[in-house]
Amino acid sequence: MGGKQVTSEAPRETTGERSTGEPSRTEASLALSGDSTRLAQVRRFAASFLTTARGAAGVLVRVETVEAVQLIVSELVTNALRHAPGPALLGLSISDGALRIEVSDSSPVAPAARVPDPARVGQHGLEMVTALARSVSVETAATGKRVVAVVALA
Repeated sequence: MGGKQVTSEAPRETTGERSTGEPSRTEASLALSGDSTRLAQVRRFAASFLTTARGAAGVLVRVETVEAVQLIVSELVTNALRHAPGPALLGLSISDGALRIEVSDSSPVAPAARVPDPARVGQHGLEMVTALARSVSVETAATGKRVVAVVALA
């Protein structure tokens, strides 16, 4: 793994609702370190977040949307843990009928989707994320970058 140190720190989860003047905003985050062995946990975390939002906040979420979100978070977290040293942070927030997925990592290098090539094996993750999300962007942060995917819930 090119000298990357792998740690086994347990993920930290935070959830909550905050009043921002916006209608019904729900948020959660999951800190990850080291390796991609926790991808099943990342997918469960996203599904659980959406299930909770459906019940607690009355947000309409289709099963197909939950499955798409699980794929998106899996791909974005995999990229963050594979291509950046240090920990990653997954943030989920719902506002105005959309889910904002944020994955922050310590690398300043922005990911780039490759040209679609059905003969290529692998490296289709960002292609899939772009196809499933309403929008995908990269924001520069003081300590790296944040990849943001927005998914319509209704």
